[in-house]
Amino acid sequence: MFFDGPFVDALAKGSLLSGIGIAWIILLVRIVGLRSFSKMTNFDFVMTVAMGSLLAGASQSQQWTGFVQTATAMASLFAVQYGVSRLRRWSPRLDALVQNTPVLLMKDGVILHDALRATRVAEEDLIAKLREANALDFASVRAVVLETTGNISVLHGDHVDEALFKGVAET
Repeated sequence: MFFDGPFVDALAKGSLLSGIGIAWIILLVRIVGLRSFSKMTNFDFVMTVAMGSLLAGASQSQQWTGFVQTATAMASLFAVQYGVSRLRRWSPRLDALVQNTPVLLMKDGVILHDALRATRVAEEDLIAKLREANALDFASVRAVVLETTGNISVLHGDHVDEALFKGVAET
């Protein structure tokens, strides 16, 4: 592609194509916006993973046509994500189809074992998250929510505003 020697050519291809691929992703993020890698939804998470895979593929392209195809796939994913995010705001039905529902795993110091079973979260993992959030005892925990991204949020203190439970399912 660049040099006659296979070793030197491999170094040049890997370096140049990786650099171009990263620059292309940065340009696409600047056009579409930072939300592209926000991981607010499961769709965003898939986008982040797919972009990493495509960047790896771009850096290993053997010919320019393969690199251009990969760069086009990157741009297409950004376009699809942008379109889906716009449609989600317009259509609650599509939003419900694309987006997971956050689930309450613990409320007012009580572990909701049915919710743990339904979401396949182990009690030990829940307790580890409580420790990470500096919860000192169960009684101080107002709520634990398994978010749409798979992250676990721990709300503790004296009071939690009910508005924070908007859209959260209790199983």
